[in-house]
Amino acid sequence: MLSTISQTATSGPHTLTLSDVERDEFRGLAEQLATTAPALIDHPAWVDAARELSCRIPLSLREAVRAYRHDPGEGGTLLLRNLPVDEATLPPTPAVAESVERAAAVPAAVAVLVTLNLGELASYREEKAGALVQNVVPVPGRETSQSNAGSHPLELHVENAFHPHRPDYVGLLCLRHDRAGTAGTLVSSIRKALGLLPADVREVLHGRRFTTAPPPSFHGGDAVPLHAVLSGDPEDPNVQVDFHVTHAVDDEGKIALEHLRDAFIAASQSVVLSSGDMAFVDNRVAIHGRSAFQPTYDGRDRWLHRTFAHLDRRRTRGHRPGDTNVLS
Repeated sequence: MLSTISQTATSGPHTLTLSDVERDEFRGLAEQLATTAPALIDHPAWVDAARELSCRIPLSLREAVRAYRHDPGEGGTLLLRNLPVDEATLPPTPAVAESVERAAAVPAAVAVLVTLNLGELASYREEKAGALVQNVVPVPGRETSQSNAGSHPLELHVENAFHPHRPDYVGLLCLRHDRAGTAGTLVSSIRKALGLLPADVREVLHGRRFTTAPPPSFHGGDAVPLHAVLSGDPEDPNVQVDFHVTHAVDDEGKIALEHLRDAFIAASQSVVLSSGDMAFVDNRVAIHGRSAFQPTYDGRDRWLHRTFAHLDRRRTRGHRPGDTNVLS
């Protein structure tokens, strides 16, 4: 089996499927990292080792990530398949709130090694205690939560849209898909949606007339001061919105937000991740959500590892006490 690459910047996501030989090569590297002392994901020495080993992942994978970093394409997403995740050896899916990975294991090592080819690992002290690898799993009693613990539809959003240093990229590695195999990660992008918006609506969205509160997963933080939903080049803007917690301060802004949501939905697609698939979302261009699924809480539920990456580590230095990867 040869690796297959599709990196069309004008249509679907950048996509790479590793060959079985590359998968085995990558597994060996992830196993080496998983057993590297102190084998604790959040320990600076382990992160340093991961950064060094990340230069040795298969060449085709480095090329695909580099092309995506240069231009995330119309969809703003990168989809990697056939990564070394062995579902048969996984423990039961966690089913507790605030679930994270602390001890190094092969799937977490895979997620970290790929993420470090995009940028620097990042996390937030007020979200899951600043863990660098977080679990996205359904939690009993939180089915309707607009968070990574829910199983009802999750509203389209930019990750941590309220934060001045939100991630540049969000990574989602699938360890185990839901039993029915229907749970989808919904993705859309402003590059696809922009052409569906009238010029007057775009102008409103470029105005500082919106506010965004922290998501339910954060245990602190204030709503961001008035901001624009679209910023930068009017022909290729960045987006800052979470349709669950972003609100307009006037009626014109409310109508513009409704137009924008409709455009994003019209331009969206559902990506169903299987074990060994990893999706990245460019958090400046693309937004994402989740379709509904039915958890069983029997240890076989959907399980994703989530990582964040920043392109510019220096930019966040004043928000990372002790020069760690965790933002306060």
